[in-house]
Amino acid sequence: MKYREAAKKLERLGCQELPRRGSGSHRKWLNPATQRATVLPDWGSKDLKLGTLRAAVKQLGLEWEKFEKS
Repeated sequence: MKYREAAKKLERLGCQELPRRGSGSHRKWLNPATQRATVLPDWGSKDLKLGTLRAAVKQLGLEWEKFEKS
């Protein structure tokens, strides 16, 4: 799954991307419901590794099944 697809799913689940403070290929996300944050790499057209994506979803306090279905 590419970053854009993951970002759309996270937005549908109520998460927000925090403003960038500098350069780099990683973006910070916040789940306002749980007040938990995580970082996701934005590699453009390259796929995110499944383990990286699953860990980020878990860190935000979301269930993987809900993320997949959104």
